[in-house]
Amino acid sequence: MSTRARVRAPELVGKGGWLNTGGKQPTLADLRGSIVILDFWTFCCVNCLHVLDELRELEERHRDTVVIVGVHSPKFAHEAEHRSVADAVERYEVHHPVLDDPELATWKQYAVRAWPTLVVIDPEGYVVAQHAGEGHAHALETLVTRLEEEHAAKGTLRRGDGVYVPPEPVPTDLRFPGKALLLPGSGHYLVSDSTRHALVELAADGESVVRRIGTGERGLTDGDAAGARFSEPQGLALLPDGSVVVADTVNHVLRRLEPDSGRVTTVAGTGRQWMQGSPTSGAALEVPLSSPWDVAWFEDRVWIAMAGVHQLWTYDPATGRVAVAAGTTNEGLVDGPAAEAWFAQPSGLAAAGERLWIADSETSALRWAERSTGGGRGGNTEGAGSTEGAEDTEDTGEYVIRTAVGTGLFDFGHRDGPAGQALFQHPLGVTALPDGSVAVSDTYNNALRRYDPVSGEVTTLATDLREPSAAVVADGDIVVVESARHRLTRLRLPEAAIRVPAVAHRTQRAATAVAPGAFRLDVVFSAPAGQKLDERYGPSTRLLVSATPPELLSSGAGRGTELSRELVLDPSVTEGVLHVSAMAASCDDDPANPYPACHVHQQDWGVPVRLTGDGDSRLALVLAGMDS
Repeated sequence: MSTRARVRAPELVGKGGWLNTGGKQPTLADLRGSIVILDFWTFCCVNCLHVLDELRELEERHRDTVVIVGVHSPKFAHEAEHRSVADAVERYEVHHPVLDDPELATWKQYAVRAWPTLVVIDPEGYVVAQHAGEGHAHALETLVTRLEEEHAAKGTLRRGDGVYVPPEPVPTDLRFPGKALLLPGSGHYLVSDSTRHALVELAADGESVVRRIGTGERGLTDGDAAGARFSEPQGLALLPDGSVVVADTVNHVLRRLEPDSGRVTTVAGTGRQWMQGSPTSGAALEVPLSSPWDVAWFEDRVWIAMAGVHQLWTYDPATGRVAVAAGTTNEGLVDGPAAEAWFAQPSGLAAAGERLWIADSETSALRWAERSTGGGRGGNTEGAGSTEGAEDTEDTGEYVIRTAVGTGLFDFGHRDGPAGQALFQHPLGVTALPDGSVAVSDTYNNALRRYDPVSGEVTTLATDLREPSAAVVADGDIVVVESARHRLTRLRLPEAAIRVPAVAHRTQRAATAVAPGAFRLDVVFSAPAGQKLDERYGPSTRLLVSATPPELLSSGAGRGTELSRELVLDPSVTEGVLHVSAMAASCDDDPANPYPACHVHQQDWGVPVRLTGDGDSRLALVLAGMDS
């Protein structure tokens, strides 16, 4: 172990209290003797959801020595509501205690700067490691094993049950449904019953269950309706031949359902999550995907909202191939040619004529893709930086991405009016309406909104919904998936929209005081114990830096391979956001093994900064680090 001073872990405090503890309020003293892993997360963040999945095996394997504590640290206003956090804990099957910290008190005590961040506390109550981003399961396994051995020898390891108390199950036909599809002919609805890992066919009344497809247990198994398994399925798309493509989100695959027989087969993805360095096109069953959230049939292909990597992909059933269609994997809002556009967790798709509408959830934006007519880059460039090295696309260079509503990662709210002033809050669904307008499932505003491309106006159709995540048009009505009410809700499409008071928000995170002028950025990364940087095929690290507004950076923006960068901050810009994206690859350090296991560590940061004469001239961000 390192000889540097040991840091005692600060106490866990949060105004929202605890979930999954049976009403108890545990302290770190109550957890003494266990290895504690704090998972700083927020439920809007797809990277945080990836980490929840990464932790499941570790949690099960070391259940008598490890206590995982989720510290929910909200970005959006909706995420600061305790009821919403409780819903998310159930929705994503979080089987460990969760501290609801709506004011970011514990976040600040631990100096966390990004979602997700993992902090490891040893059985004596000292912080021994911190990791930002995803992809750290292997490093955590190695560290936990070492801590078990050390503290068992010292007599400071306590084995036994933790403080987790599961909530009582609630009997409902649906549980946090994600998306819905109107089946032709029968008028029935096919619904992705996400938390129950199944598909449900409902009768035309939207309530009576006709049949369930899937066992209801998490897994990846093809077969008939009684034997198939899914893992948190979301998007559904009807193909011309009558079959349905399902975005099986947490399995990172696409499935195909034959509605008549109920048979399910896997048609795209490998079951592993796409990581940097994976192929971006090829035979569909040989290319990994990453959290496909929605699908839509558009211009003879299935388009995929690949939320996990901030891109759009396509799947061609005729050729059995997948390919990146738009996006660079950088998170932000940048319009223009498809290969250069930036997205932020695209989560909803709807085809309408020559446009593919996109609910880009983390930028609270409504966007669209269409064939290019030779126009240049659009005006929205939030989070923009160098596009050098953008991911390859296949037969999609003729598309362009444009934004109708939304300005970037940190602005959201509920405001109607002209598109340039309107605000959404983390929308997950979009629906084409018969008159050419678009309904937006404005999820975190608990509302259904409408955008009219002709007038450029945004209006509110309905409020007091609970986390609407999708909608379908049926017989002149619109049927909304009220995910947090576990039901479909039928609404009459009104001639006049409801007007609501305008509310605007900006992410409530304390700005870091920084000095104008010369400024040094360091991303701290040390390979976990037993690993080394993988430099067999060139540089093993990558750093991308940009700013909002772009004028904040006089120099230093762009892409490079060093994890340190000299920047110059323009003194005339008083505040803004530094956008930092870092990646490092490490492999097992075993000379005797010709095929060492390799691991990718990656994280995006959005750091609000305020320029002041007495501010810091250096910013350090931890990608991964531990005492060793």
